[in-house]
Amino acid sequence: MSNAAADEATELHKNAAQDVIAVDADDNAEGTVNRLDAHTGDGIRHRAFTCLVFNEEGQLLLAQRAPDKRLWDTSWDGTVASHPVEGQTQAEATEERLEEELGITPDQYSDLRVTDKFEYKRYYLEEGVEWEVCAVLQCTLDDRSLDPDPEEIAGTMWVPYERLHEHPRWYRQLRLCPWFEIAMRRDF
Repeated sequence: MSNAAADEATELHKNAAQDVIAVDADDNAEGTVNRLDAHTGDGIRHRAFTCLVFNEEGQLLLAQRAPDKRLWDTSWDGTVASHPVEGQTQAEATEERLEEELGITPDQYSDLRVTDKFEYKRYYLEEGVEWEVCAVLQCTLDDRSLDPDPEEIAGTMWVPYERLHEHPRWYRQLRLCPWFEIAMRRDF
């Protein structure tokens, strides 16, 4: 990526200058790399997470990514997804993103836990790539009060998780994020 292109991407996306944790296939840290570098060209394998937030009725809170997101803009995701920073656990990073993106604080949910981990690589149009070792976390939302940040979240929707899991074709029009589809296929 040229310096001008990198400067433009950094200006357009406030988190482009941040670092992510590069990892090997077993999720062992190999130092930090620039987030934008990790998501361009052929990418750099790095640590990520996705969190699936359920209610007591077994419904899953889907969140639509904001239209200004560089990758998978306006696609629907399991509740939140992002990258921990150096020195941060997956649970700590998840707590931070739940609050930043949806206004969900730790006193609103219970039983936050890692349930799975997988590696995947997917290209998005000509815009970039995700090459991640992705942890899956789940929790149960007891207080459903939300305050979505419009720079992060374009919409939210509760869906019956079992029906979504068993009949994903019924939800094709939602354009689901690849990491969420993988996490969902691996669940149960």
